[in-house]
Amino acid sequence: MVSRWIFLIAFTLVFYGTGAAFVEGFVNYSSWHLIGANEFITYHQFITPRVLIFLVAPLLLGTVLTILMLWSRPQAIPAWVVWAAIATQAVAWISTIAIQLPIQFQLSEFGLSVDLLERLIVTNFWLRRIPYFICAGLFLWMAARVMDSGADRRLSNN
Repeated sequence: MVSRWIFLIAFTLVFYGTGAAFVEGFVNYSSWHLIGANEFITYHQFITPRVLIFLVAPLLLGTVLTILMLWSRPQAIPAWVVWAAIATQAVAWISTIAIQLPIQFQLSEFGLSVDLLERLIVTNFWLRRIPYFICAGLFLWMAARVMDSGADRRLSNN
């Protein structure tokens, strides 16, 4: 029973985080070109704590729960797919720490730089959005396996 809840909450957080991150990456980042240089630092410092609360924290919790699935997961989910999901999340986290956070710190301290913003947009797409989209696909596949196994059990009990 606990394994199903760990999976269900991880699934929810992965999909919530994927959607929120897509909005952040494809809507918010692209609009930063429209913010005046004088207002950019104030805007960036305003939005940063909100992104941490509503995007980063759920993604981090989702990663923790994905790791917990190595020990506690529904029987229908093979370990290799959990490892694959962890790998995609690791790519996104390593990229965040090594590439995107330093860019964000520079933008927050020095203001809008079109070159930095373009680097943020490109690296965000390839090193965070693509891996996390793959992770969401893996979780969707896991959910299908869990639902199929539940249906198989119900049919065999009838």
